[in-house]
Amino acid sequence: QVGLTESGGGSVENGGSLRLSCRTSGYRYRRYCMAWFRQSPGNEREGVASIDNDGNANYDDFVKGRFTLSRNNGVVTVSTLQTRGLKPEDTGMYYCAMVPLTSCSASWRDTREYNFWGQGTPVTVSS
Repeated sequence: QVGLTESGGGSVENGGSLRLSCRTSGYRYRRYCMAWFRQSPGNEREGVASIDNDGNANYDDFVKGRFTLSRNNGVVTVSTLQTRGLKPEDTGMYYCAMVPLTSCSASWRDTREYNFWGQGTPVTVSS
């Protein structure tokens, strides 16, 4: 059974940084798209960034230039979301997701694209 475990969330001040990680376990797919989403209270889950096996990353406009997504395709694959210049509006629960695809689709922001989800790690940015 595939498992995704996020870590690295916390509380920071406006302009701070956090390094979020997502570790996979139990997967059997050779190629898959990994993505990060976030959700704040009262709002829908929204796509932050995605990355395929070859390291090709997509970012939503509100994080471009501030967040960097990478992945290590080792025995245990780890996806890392480096966040910088955090703003209060970045506050929310951050989730890792995965789908077995050769590359991330143009619909990578759609939550329905993904088969597997982690439990989330919280990020709070104070003003």
